[in-house]
Amino acid sequence: MVRVLAAVIERNGRLLVCERPAHKRHGGLWEFPGGKVEEGESDFDAAARELAEELGVRVLEVGDVELSVRDPGSEFVIDFLRVRIEGEPVCLEHAALAWVTPDELRSLPLAPSDQRYAAHLAGHDSPPHPALRNRS
Repeated sequence: MVRVLAAVIERNGRLLVCERPAHKRHGGLWEFPGGKVEEGESDFDAAARELAEELGVRVLEVGDVELSVRDPGSEFVIDFLRVRIEGEPVCLEHAALAWVTPDELRSLPLAPSDQRYAAHLAGHDSPPHPALRNRS
């Protein structure tokens, strides 16, 4: 198994999510930024390296793992944890980025593991069925 860190970054009640490039696995879907944890690397060091590469920001603090999800159809285990950053994120590797509320998060087309985290945030065990989204 390959461990992947997903950084949950919050500002003013909004969460930072990024759209995966079209040519990558889960291309066009939204995710929390992050990446693979290298051998012997701490969560802080992995977050600092990945978020500098992807967003051009500096990591100040990394929390404990909130949720661990096995990514379907891959060798990855995604660990979601809170990260506090300094600087304004810019797209260095993603197609787009957005600051969204937790409710807005659940309406985005999310990568499978990120759907699970969105459901976790909302207090549900599983993501909403697509037909049930945005019904008002």
